[in-house]
Amino acid sequence: MSATPAFDGFNYRAPRWLPGGDLQTLWAATRARRHDGRAAVWQRERWATPDGDFVDVDHQALPADGGSGPRQHLVLFHGLEGSSASAYAQAFASIARQRGWAFSVPHFRGCSGALNHAPRAYHSGDFEEVGWMLHRLRQHSAAPLLVAGVSLGGNALMRWAQEAGESAAASAAAVAAISAPLDLAAAGAAIDAGFNRQVYARNFLRTMKPKAMAKWQQHPGLFDRERVAAARTIFEFDDAFTAPLHGFRGTADYWARASAAPHLGRLRIPALLLNARNDPFVPAASLPHDGGRWATLWQPAQGGHCGFPAGGFPAQVLAMPAAVCGWLAVHAASLS
Repeated sequence: MSATPAFDGFNYRAPRWLPGGDLQTLWAATRARRHDGRAAVWQRERWATPDGDFVDVDHQALPADGGSGPRQHLVLFHGLEGSSASAYAQAFASIARQRGWAFSVPHFRGCSGALNHAPRAYHSGDFEEVGWMLHRLRQHSAAPLLVAGVSLGGNALMRWAQEAGESAAASAAAVAAISAPLDLAAAGAAIDAGFNRQVYARNFLRTMKPKAMAKWQQHPGLFDRERVAAARTIFEFDDAFTAPLHGFRGTADYWARASAAPHLGRLRIPALLLNARNDPFVPAASLPHDGGRWATLWQPAQGGHCGFPAGGFPAQVLAMPAAVCGWLAVHAASLS
């Protein structure tokens, strides 16, 4: 199986009244319509982890139709500080429901609304956690999973597929990463600069720092509390919190070891990499030019970060999940 890079495979065009990556990003996250009909109805399941902690997984409830059950099972890994409530998760849920697919959103630790217990959180290269979650979901699925990851979740998903190699196919038929910061150093430098620092970095830190402080209350002395409190950039936060909690020597070591870009040649299942070239904090210059034998590259000129709003006012964010799910379905079928 090989996948030919297709830089215009999505053929996305932003509405004229939403010019630029920032507007496309912010409008999609806050104002655009995120589902057809009703919003997703979730059934939450709490899993005990091998290290004595827990994660919460939301499964979309599908109406009983008297058939043989869902044809496919779609799994979505959310982005930094995301959840099943994120606009893109709601949009994927809508598309999955239209297709009659089962749909699950595993939450990274601390992102489901409940503080996890262990002296750790989550990070962009959390491939062992991704692998454990997929293995457990696969045990209850009739067929290999279709798996998508958004932003941080997309990079972590690609790192799992790279580390798993040939064995990845036992869990997933195909994978897709949307707006993933495949080069974390480039993305980190971009989000910590100028307007991005004032808007995006500050917004992430608004929730990340209180969670870190709550983690310190659980495990006093786990990290340098004063450094975390003083952090004003993602680099500083990762250097004080994310890196030491997860075995990295610092931010530079973390970003280098967790980035998926250097390892695309290790993929052994069909993989879609979708990145808008006007993403505010995933620079176009950092995107891969060749994904290797197994990767398809979609790099439309517009779309922003996890955005891709489409249609008339107030726009909707269903076109991107529909295209991604279509790609996943075709590539899963080609292997059967």
